[in-house]
Amino acid sequence: MDKPFITDKHFRKEDYSKTRLDRAEYEECIFETCQFQNGFLDNQNFTACEFLACDLSNTNIKHTIFNDVLFKESKLIGLRFEDLNDSLLSVRFDNCQLDFASFFKLRLKNTVFNDCSLLEVDFTETDLTNSSFPNCNLEKAIFNSTILNKADLTSALNLTLNPESNQLKKARFGKESVLGLLKKYDIVIE
Repeated sequence: MDKPFITDKHFRKEDYSKTRLDRAEYEECIFETCQFQNGFLDNQNFTACEFLACDLSNTNIKHTIFNDVLFKESKLIGLRFEDLNDSLLSVRFDNCQLDFASFFKLRLKNTVFNDCSLLEVDFTETDLTNSSFPNCNLEKAIFNSTILNKADLTSALNLTLNPESNQLKKARFGKESVLGLLKKYDIVIE
């Protein structure tokens, strides 16, 4: 059964936490201050859409497609991005709260996480080649077998990762974040 095609529509202050958003293919739509928390966005297609000041915390996003999607000033706490259909995955995060989210084994090359809270986010086996994290709080974020080649972490905060268990070729770090690369050695830097 084909999904309806919805384009260029602006959804404002809708509550989809109890009544689900219609299953459809959404293109160039804007969702502004909408509530999705603990709801269902599974099996949806979003192309060139924007989620502005929305709450998607703990939302079911299984088999959903996010292609060229912007999340701005939104809460995405606990989202399991690895459940997405990742064939066309392309996202950008601007001033979002992504605490406890998981990007396990995803390919997120060239992804921008701008001014985001990424507390305890799981980036295990994620390909973050050429991605950037300006002014992001990465406290207790998990990096294990993560590809961070050419990633920009120069202004990332509270970064801790083991250089021996991640790929860091030509990754850029600021002076503050370099200390997080040495934490595993339990040395004192004065």
